[in-house]
Amino acid sequence: MEPHLRSNPAPVPPARRAYNDWATARVAYDRGDYTTALKLCRQMASEGDVRAQVTLGLMYENARGVRQDYVTAMQWYRKAAEQGNASAQLNLGNLFHDGRGAVQDYAEAAKWYRLAGEQGNARAQNNLAAMCGTGRGVKQDRAEAIYWYRLAAEAGNALAQYNLGAAYENGLGMPQNYVEAMRWYRKAAYQNHAAAQFNVGTMYYCHRGVSQDFIEAAKWYRKAADQGNAYAQNNLAVMYENGQGVTKDYGEAMKWYEKAANQGNDAAQFSIGLRYDTGEGVPQDYAQAIAWYRRAAERGNAKAQNNLARMYEDGRGVPADFSEAAKWFRRAADQGVAACQFNLGRAYEIGRGVPRNFAEAAKWYRLAANQEDPTAQFNLGTMYYYGRGVEQDFVEAHKWFALAAVCFPPAMVANIQRALNNCQLVAARLTPSQVAEAHRLASTWKPKAPIESR
Repeated sequence: MEPHLRSNPAPVPPARRAYNDWATARVAYDRGDYTTALKLCRQMASEGDVRAQVTLGLMYENARGVRQDYVTAMQWYRKAAEQGNASAQLNLGNLFHDGRGAVQDYAEAAKWYRLAGEQGNARAQNNLAAMCGTGRGVKQDRAEAIYWYRLAAEAGNALAQYNLGAAYENGLGMPQNYVEAMRWYRKAAYQNHAAAQFNVGTMYYCHRGVSQDFIEAAKWYRKAADQGNAYAQNNLAVMYENGQGVTKDYGEAMKWYEKAANQGNDAAQFSIGLRYDTGEGVPQDYAQAIAWYRRAAERGNAKAQNNLARMYEDGRGVPADFSEAAKWFRRAADQGVAACQFNLGRAYEIGRGVPRNFAEAAKWYRLAANQEDPTAQFNLGTMYYYGRGVEQDFVEAHKWFALAAVCFPPAMVANIQRALNNCQLVAARLTPSQVAEAHRLASTWKPKAPIESR
């Protein structure tokens, strides 16, 4: 019998052992066995393995198998980043950008994004582009922002494609170009980027860069809405309400309004309130109208603030409360809503819900009058005629009565005639040169864009 010769197995080369350890660690990490992954990665990371260092950073950043610790995550990312690993550089930049694990430092974030971006990391390129566009951590340079957005977009990064589309749509760092905007939005949309899908829908709806097509608009709004995009949900509801690109269906409209409203979309909240207020598509219910108007109003929706004020003023769904009405008129008036500026001026003129104050009345009438509100113009003319809240000035009174006569809709014949009669009444108290001056002031007057009065 031949003797059995035993031999010791050949030693495993270090490179092969590292490969095997990493493969085992990666499998363990992917299947959620963080204990095994942590043990292996710690050993490898301490020996300088960048893959293990990045993985440890991820584990500490995201609390996978360890207590969340941004400081430790940053330490491991830095070790890998300093060895030139682009993913670590990106993640380190993110921590500096957000102030996690260190004091927020946009300059450091931009530095690491640039290093990763120069290696072709598309996410870092997109992030650096955003910083160049806003001037955070770097000198603001829209042209450089476009350069980095384009690199990332051409590499297929959906967020960069969306951002490049937005730059083309709004003319940021380049001439406005709706066709190019649509091209990049569409690329991102096909990658299921919800905001890009919403924007593609809007481009079709508004005839920007493509022919107007409500069917296509509704299709893309639905894709974004199905992903939970509240703006798309609201717009899809509007299309169902109006029968644009889809069959008119109040039930579907309410379904999508509610989805958007429950995410805090104030336009949808207002629309639901309006449906209950008017009884269009749902049983009329003032209590529900008030509840939805209030939700939208508290989020700053001026239309909801105006309608809520009117419900308090008229006592619909709530006891009449002029103070509460004035409060909501003021909030909308502060946002430049002419009708609310007029209503607040009227409240001050007659002392309804607020102390009577002619100066405040004139102030709010003027803001509304400057937006071509004819009743505000008429009332401001009256204030000048009697010298209430303003110094008496017949030339100014004549000017505002004349403007009101022009701005009242043609169907409001009685109001137009009243304004013209007042012009004649005031003219009787003016010299010919003063009448000529009043005519000149009226003919050269231009409306002013709404401004917030705060």
